Amino acid sequence: MKPLIVNFRDIEGGASRAAYRIHRALLLAGVESRMLVRQKDSDDWTVDCVNEKRNKLVEIRELVRPMLGNLANRLLKTQNRNFHSAAILASALPRRINGSGADVVHLHWIGKETMSIEDVARIRKPVVWTLHDMWPFCGTEHYTTDMRWREGYRRDNRPGGEGRLDLNRWAWNRKRKAWKHPMVMVSPSKWLAGCVRESALMRSWPVVTIPNAVDTDVWRPMDKREARKLLNLPPDARLLMFGAIGGGRDPRKGMDLLLAALDRLRGRIEGLELVVVGQSEPGKQPDLGFRVHWMGHLHDDLSLRVLNCAADALLIPSRQDNLPNTGVEALACGRPVIAFDIGGLPDIVMHQDTGWLAKPLDPDDLARGVKWTLADPVRHAGLCENARTRAIAKFSYGIVASRYKALYEHAAEVASTQGMTFDERYCGTGF
Repeated sequence: MKPLIVNFRDIEGGASRAAYRIHRALLLAGVESRMLVRQKDSDDWTVDCVNEKRNKLVEIRELVRPMLGNLANRLLKTQNRNFHSAAILASALPRRINGSGADVVHLHWIGKETMSIEDVARIRKPVVWTLHDMWPFCGTEHYTTDMRWREGYRRDNRPGGEGRLDLNRWAWNRKRKAWKHPMVMVSPSKWLAGCVRESALMRSWPVVTIPNAVDTDVWRPMDKREARKLLNLPPDARLLMFGAIGGGRDPRKGMDLLLAALDRLRGRIEGLELVVVGQSEPGKQPDLGFRVHWMGHLHDDLSLRVLNCAADALLIPSRQDNLPNTGVEALACGRPVIAFDIGGLPDIVMHQDTGWLAKPLDPDDLARGVKWTLADPVRHAGLCENARTRAIAKFSYGIVASRYKALYEHAAEVASTQGMTFDERYCGTGF
């Protein structure tokens, strides 16, 4: 099989990193994979960038494209602060894809006007589509808490407080009109797979659960004291790691719930200190109740691996999430994860085995999970060992590549055989 993986970028951003890792996993498994992106950040020769033949029309279109990427956010009056994609502008991607030697096209995240909704329907090869958010079965939303995606986008079920043009209904109807033939959907989490099955747009489409991959040969445990020495972190503190406080601008990230949990931990855990990744030290430091180590923005796998190994546990306070790379990376480094029992996080965390799953949106139980995880050194060592074992068994390159290889072969066979029904069991659906 020769898959062509299509994504907006190759290595910058969570969805891009997940797509690129699948690409690399396939190459290591002997699959002739290629990747096609609109914006290339790596120097990987197996990744191609869309370079359309330059003329005045193309130049104007490329100038307008990034503006259209934010059009929905400006024209739609909504309380949903997540990014919106109207996917309006046609591109040369379908022609490039159809003219390639690929046996199967593997779509990933195509926001930022990577291609239009109608462009997807112009692909004349078997399509496998890995979901990194809810956009494929929603309107313009990448994440949402309203239920229009279940009911269908009607005039009478628009959320209160939303105004101006109903771009979500317009985009959803364009998808319904253009996508007449079901594509094979892949969800990294059981939660998002369930959403596909409940959606008005895709409930009859085949969907398979295959997790994001991590290179467990690169992301592996190292001596904690050595890791802390490299990063100038205290050798004997109990270090709890989490993402940037600046993530509080997105309610979905649950930073308010994290702060509430930390407030409940004040004076309760001796030697507890915090490690914040993805943000440099602010001019005015917030009072989090503990000493804070601001690690700034780390982009390379080596630095992030060392940081994971320096921490005692990772905390993910998200209200809504798919299968965050940070959680999978922590497991691979042998670190327990503390999170709410929501979305795709139960696919990462096995309660009291690889970490703690708190009651949904309950800061008290999140704080209880931190105390339970860090309280007993022997128990903590067991959690670390279990985390590493689960990463190898469920998220390693070889495991994920074999699942995708089987899926490609089955999807291509179904596409070439009239009347043959897609069988989800062929590729396995469980973790």
